[in-house]
Amino acid sequence: MKNIIYIISVVLVALGCHTSKTPHHNSKPPEQLEALKQNDTVKIVNEAVEYEIIIIEPGFNFWVASRAKPRGFYSQSFLENRNQLFVIEWNQRVLQPGRYNSNLYEMQIDYQPDIDYGYEVNYLLYNYFIYFQLTYNQRLGPFVPRI
Repeated sequence: MKNIIYIISVVLVALGCHTSKTPHHNSKPPEQLEALKQNDTVKIVNEAVEYEIIIIEPGFNFWVASRAKPRGFYSQSFLENRNQLFVIEWNQRVLQPGRYNSNLYEMQIDYQPDIDYGYEVNYLLYNYFIYFQLTYNQRLGPFVPRI
């Protein structure tokens, strides 16, 4: 198996599925959005850089398609800077299972600032952090999570 530089795998038991307000930024037809609800795994592989990102989260695909800002809204440097801050806080919480819910913070994230993961990975990772904070009422850093 190729070297995996980057893995995110979050598996959560749905304690209470919570539907969001009326979706906005919706650019997909309702049939496509409905199909996204069924698929709760996002996997991105880049063989050139040899990384893999896996996000297993019920509702994340639908949320990105219906509520997240569109691709290109943020610059890659903005996404990288925010992701670095979020990853540092996330990893600190993984190491403190007595203080933070170990069902939410299961695995550390190996995000290295000197590696160019590309726009798509940074976009999805950033949006996952926003989704996570809004869905589970968490705050990963000094910024209030918003879309």
